[in-house]
Amino acid sequence: MAGHSKWNNIRRKKEKTDAQKAKIFMKISKEISVAVKEYGTDFNINSKLKELILKAKMNNLPNDNIERIIKKASGNNDKNNYERIIYEGYGPNGVAIIIEALTDNRNRTAGDLRHYFDKFGGNLGQTGCVSFLFLAKGIISFLFNNIENYDKFLDDCLNIDGIEDIKNDDEYIEIYTISDKMIEIKDKLESLGYKSLESSINKIPATYIEISDEEVKLKLNKLLDLLEDNDDVNNVWHNCNM
Repeated sequence: MAGHSKWNNIRRKKEKTDAQKAKIFMKISKEISVAVKEYGTDFNINSKLKELILKAKMNNLPNDNIERIIKKASGNNDKNNYERIIYEGYGPNGVAIIIEALTDNRNRTAGDLRHYFDKFGGNLGQTGCVSFLFLAKGIISFLFNNIENYDKFLDDCLNIDGIEDIKNDDEYIEIYTISDKMIEIKDKLESLGYKSLESSINKIPATYIEISDEEVKLKLNKLLDLLEDNDDVNNVWHNCNM
C-alpha cells in the first residue's frame, strides 16, 4: 500500500480497484486471524488486534465480517494455520527490502519471492541481512485540513510522551512514535478530538538510497508491485527515496 507524503515513501500509492480491495480484505482478515490466535481477543492485552480492527474499518471492511473473523479465529474450528515470516533481500541498485508475510506454506512463499528478486536483478537474502538498516516506528496520520488549530495540535503533541517527530505537507500530518506507544498515543490524541486517518507500525530506513537511472527505477517498481500483489505478503518496506 502506498505512502502519502514526501517523507513516507515506505509504501506507494496505487489506485484501489475492486480486485485490489478484495485482496486487501483478504490480507487484513489473515492478520486479524493470526493476531487473535497469538494473543486472544482482549484489547487490553492484544493491542495488535485493536490496531488491525482500525485498519480494517479504514479499508471499509464491514463490521459483520470483522466480528466473524474474530469469532472463527478464537474458536476450535478454524483450520487455517498461518505463520508470520520476515524475509529480507536486496533489490536493484542495492535497495534494501523487508517483507512481512503470513503464509500457510513457507516453501511456496519463499520460492515466489526468490523468483521475483531474481527476475529484476535482486536477491533474497538471509534473515538479518538488511534489518539493521531499519528502525521500527509507529506512524499516526492525520488530514491537515481536519486540524482546526495546528499550533494547538503541536502543543498537545509536545505534552505526550513517546512522540519522536512530527512531519507535514499541505495535505497530511504524520506523527512518528516509539513503536510500543503508538496505540496509547493515538488514543490520547483522539480523546483530545483529533481524528486520525491511519496508524501502523513501519520499518523506517536509517538512510535512503537515491536512484537516478530510470531503467533501474522501473525494475524496482516492478519488483515492488509483484511483492505487494502476492497473496502471502502483508507489508513491504524499502530504503529507496522514490
